[in-house]
Formats: sequence, structure tokens, C-alpha cells
Amino acid sequence: MPEIRMGTMVNRPVLAKSTVFKILLLLVLYEEQQRQEQEELDRIYRLERESFEDDHKRRREDLLSHYRQLQEDYADLDEIERCRLKRARLSATALGAAVSTQQSVQRRLWVKNRSQAWWERCNQPGFPDEDFHRDFRMSRATFDRICEELGAAVAKEDTMLRQAIPVKQRVAVCIWRLATGEPLRLVSKRFGLGISTCHKLVLEVCAAINDVLLPKYVQWPSKERLQGVMEEFKRLSGISNVVGAMYTTHIPIIAPKINVAAYFNKRHTERNQKTSYSITLQGVMDINGAFTDVCIGWPGSMSDDRVLEKSALYQRGACGSLAGVWIVGGPGYPLLDWLLVPYVQHNLTWTHHAFNEKVADVLKVARGAFGRLKGRWRFLQRRTEVKLQELPAVLGACCVLHNVCEQHREGFDPDLAYEIVDDEMLPETLPWSPNTVPIRDAIAHNLLHNVHAGTVFL
Repeated sequence: MPEIRMGTMVNRPVLAKSTVFKILLLLVLYEEQQRQEQEELDRIYRLERESFEDDHKRRREDLLSHYRQLQEDYADLDEIERCRLKRARLSATALGAAVSTQQSVQRRLWVKNRSQAWWERCNQPGFPDEDFHRDFRMSRATFDRICEELGAAVAKEDTMLRQAIPVKQRVAVCIWRLATGEPLRLVSKRFGLGISTCHKLVLEVCAAINDVLLPKYVQWPSKERLQGVMEEFKRLSGISNVVGAMYTTHIPIIAPKINVAAYFNKRHTERNQKTSYSITLQGVMDINGAFTDVCIGWPGSMSDDRVLEKSALYQRGACGSLAGVWIVGGPGYPLLDWLLVPYVQHNLTWTHHAFNEKVADVLKVARGAFGRLKGRWRFLQRRTEVKLQELPAVLGACCVLHNVCEQHREGFDPDLAYEIVDDEMLPETLPWSPNTVPIRDAIAHNLLHNVHAGTVFL
């Protein structure tokens, strides 16, 4: 019996060493398995990243090719139009010379006499400011300030044949046309000017607004202002570091002469039961509903994410200029390192619902701003005869005038309210940033488990 006990005691250290060896072996195997799994995840991420970059590069090249072709087509049309007008002028000159030679009639200047009583009454100092605000969407003080800033850009000199149209009347024609959307025929009668003159004034003043006022009134917030914007958005939604709300709306146009399919708006066609064409207007708004960034003029058939890819904002984000801040967009935009969008998959959890609710609160700022934009400037509500290549300047002027009214706290007449219909053009698939997915999940989790979480979905 004593020998058996001693043998048992001798075997115990051997068993302990065997157990330790097995544990170490399992740890080594587990670490090797973890390493292999991490390598596989890294490989999948690299493949997805390469696929995303290749797809983005391909689509960008396609869009650039389309844009170059569009520019070439418009150049050809402009050349044809110039030749036609030149032939028409030569014919008219020849006909006039023949008539003058035959009849020996002395040439004289003839100008149609038109009444300017309505504008002269509006331009009187005693004209009620309330009526002026109703007609031009702004107070006389704001109107005078715009005229003063644009004076050097739009003023013309008198000639021997006629007096130049005053700066105030030039600006008034443009603002009235944008505010009411009246046909040029009615604008002509109201201001006592020719139809072609009114059309030319609108384009000239809009170009001056883009050159002179856009850099001043449509600006990305400065570093000092940016902190205040983030705090205001956080009070609204509970999401930190939000600097703007982004939305893309569509402006109706007449069917273009070329590339008709590119401007075909399927969503508007189905809703209106009438073939519709449009161009896009993408804007980023601050908490007050003022534009801080705009991208204008891409064809209406393009989805929101493709319009975003063509914008300067996307290039800034890709270069890292927007690192550390969020812009909030709708479901038509991709999830990026700087762009926060709602969850769109099926079977959403309470966490997802809470996040989407707060994103919707931020997007209400953008939708409300676009509602005021289209309400103030009714020119944007209906199709126009302005040429497609000239329309972006007109839309840019509307955005600048919107910011002028917002900055100077011009009241908005509730009777002008315009309901923004759901304009999102959703693509079949959206690119997304894998690194941003866990960050969005963390934001959603924090929203659900603090005082900012909503209960509308419950």
C-alpha cells in the first residue's frame, strides 16, 4: 500500500504538466484562428473598398463624359442659332436698304411709348412698406441695400438714342419676375418695358447676384460660427457635431432639345400623370434654414447620390475637409465618414427608430427652408422659357435672395407656403463607408439611452 501511494504522488506533476501544455496549445490555436479570421476580414474589407472605388471611378467617368457631350451639343446649337440670326439680320438689312433706296425715306428712330405708372408708384417714398414687402418679398430697406451692392455691376450709361434704365428698376424687374413667376408679357406691361428687355434684365441681374452677392451670402460657416451651429443642432436632435442638413429638390423645366431622357423625372411623371422634366438643386442648410452650400443644374433623372458625387461638397469630404463633423441627409444619400443618413433596412429596432426620428427632426430644417425658397420665389414652381444653360444662374440668384431675406429676418407670408413633395430619387444600391457603420450604431444607442431619445415610434 505505501508503494502505491508513492506512485500516485509521482504521477501528479506529470498530469499537471500535461494539462498546462494542452491549455497553452489551445491558446496558441485560438490566437492563430483569431489571426486568420482578422486577415480574412481585412481581405474582405479591402475587396469591398476596391470595388467601391472602382465603381465610383467608373460612374464619375461616365458622368464627366455625359457632361462633355452635353456641352458640345449645346455649343453646336449655339453656333447654329448664331448663324440663323446672322442670316436673318443680313436679310433684314438688305430688305431695309432696298426699301430705303426705292422710297428715299429718311430713317428715324422709333420707340414704343409704354406706361411705367405702376413702377413709378411703387418707387415713391410714400408707397406702403407692407405692400412693397408683399410685391417684392422684402422690405424697401433690404431692396435698397441689394441695389446699392449691385449698382456697379448692373448700371448702364445713357446713350444718344435713349436713357439707360435705372438700377432700381433693373433689380425690381428681376425680383418681381422671380417672386411672382409672371410671364414676361405681363412683366413687360407692368414695368413699361419691352418683353425682350425684361428677359435680358432678369438674366443680367441674376448673373450679377451670383458674381457679387453669392460669395458674401452663401458661405460655409467660419470656425467661430461652426461651434454655435453644432450646439444649436445638438439642442434640436441630441446628435453632436452636426453642421448642416442636406436636401435635393427638383425644378421643373420644359423638355430640352437634346438629351431629353437625361432630364426625364420618373417620379414627378408618375405623381402628376404628365410627362415631367427637371433639373436638380442640392442644398446644405444651417439651423436657421440659410444655404451654406449649393449644387445646381444636374439632370433630373440622376439619383441624389449621383448628384452628390458631382458636387464640390463631395470633393471636400473626400479630401478630409469635413473630418470630425456631420452633415445629415435623407435616405437617398450614402453613409459616409461625414454624411449621416437614416436606417433604411427592414425590421428596424427601437434604437434605429429613435435615431431615424432625430434625423427627421434635422431634415425638417432643410425641407422647411426649401418650402420657403419655393414659396417666396414662385418662378421655381412652374416650367419656364429660360434656356437650360442659363437656368443655373437664375436658381443660384434665388438661393442668394433667400439667404438675404433670412439674414435680414424678412417675414414669410403664410399664404405663400409651399409644400415640398418628397423629391428623393432613390438609387437601387447605395455605397457606404464600413468604418461609419459602428459609429452610427453608437450614436443611435446613445440617443435611445439618454434624455434625447424619442418615443414617437413606441
